[in-house]
Order: sequence, then C-alpha cells, then structure tokens
Amino acid sequence: MTSYDAILIPGGGLRNDGNLPPWVCNRLDKAVEIGSTRFFITLSRGTFHKAPPRDEDGFPIDESLAGARYLVAHGVPKDRVLFEATSFDTIGNAFFSRLIHIEPMRLVRLLIVTSNFHFERTRAVFNWVYSLSNGSFDLTFEEVPNVGIDADSLQARMEKERKGLQALESLMRQITTVEHMHQWLFFEHDAYKPNGNRTEIGDAINTY
Repeated sequence: MTSYDAILIPGGGLRNDGNLPPWVCNRLDKAVEIGSTRFFITLSRGTFHKAPPRDEDGFPIDESLAGARYLVAHGVPKDRVLFEATSFDTIGNAFFSRLIHIEPMRLVRLLIVTSNFHFERTRAVFNWVYSLSNGSFDLTFEEVPNVGIDADSLQARMEKERKGLQALESLMRQITTVEHMHQWLFFEHDAYKPNGNRTEIGDAINTY
C-alpha cells in the first residue's frame, strides 16, 4: 500500500445546522479507509457567499474544523489531524494548504480526495498551485462517488464545475509563481481582498 505524507480533503460546504453534508463525509470516510499517511489535513474556512453557521455558544463553525473533528470521531488520532481554516475556495484550499502546512513540514507525497463532481477542477487547481515557482511535490488524486445530492442539483454542480475549469485556463497560464498568486489573491480576488464584493465573485472560480 502506498504511504503518503498527507491526505488532503478539500472543503465542500456545511449545512445550516453546522453539520457536514453527505458528500463531504464520503470524502472523509475515504481518507480514513485509505489511512496510510502521516497526516490528514482538512481544508477550507467556509464560503464567502454567506455567513457561516454558528455553534451553541455563537462562534462560527469552520468547515475544516468540522472535518477534523469528524476524523477524530472516526478513530484518527488527534496528533495526525491538521486543518486549514483560511481558504474560501478550491484555489485557496491548494494555496493555503501548501503555505501553512505542506512546505513548513516538508511534506511531499500528497493524496487529494474529493467528490466525482469536483474532481477534474480540483486536480487542475492543485497541480497548478503546487507547481508554482517550480514546486516539487508528488500529487495523487482519488475521487469518491457523488452521494447525498439529488439529480438536478448534481447536474447544476457539474455544469458549474465545467464552466469553472474553462474560466481558469487563462489564469493558470498567467500565474506561474507563488508571489504572483499571492498578489492576485489579495489584490484581485474578491474573497480575499479587503474590499471584496460578494456579488462580484464568479461561480467559475468559487464553485465547490
């Protein structure tokens, strides 16, 4: 069995009550099933499109923290679970996971687990972001079935993913360094710049 330095699980939303949706649980279950890794890393603060759900004490619930707690509840030791709670989209998932955890800990062999509907764009984004500035990482990808999504919603999600991947093609050609990615995120991307406008964020870049 292949052994990884880390298994990364991108965010996929939270229910209004703060619970993880079935398709995210499926990703996490697959990560636990694979198991052969030093660390499990859950990704995403949440979405920029709406306010986060809150816990019983009124504090915001981060997607990645909910995912990390799910892993621990399903038998993963706490000292093997990390979470990234900065990103609002798939590009952010890749960028911040690389800068916050992967590079400081010198992790190289990485497995990214996500849903079938999210797979192609996730693979494109992570391969792109982890190759910036000649990054040297060994990335593998695993897709899990789409569960807990009705047929109409799934079709809409897949269409948004298709359009999103098309919209990213020119951006991926333009941005080739970590420095340029940082500049683009914090000065041009509405989810990360100080005066970002939620109504201006395109589905193309910010679809889960």
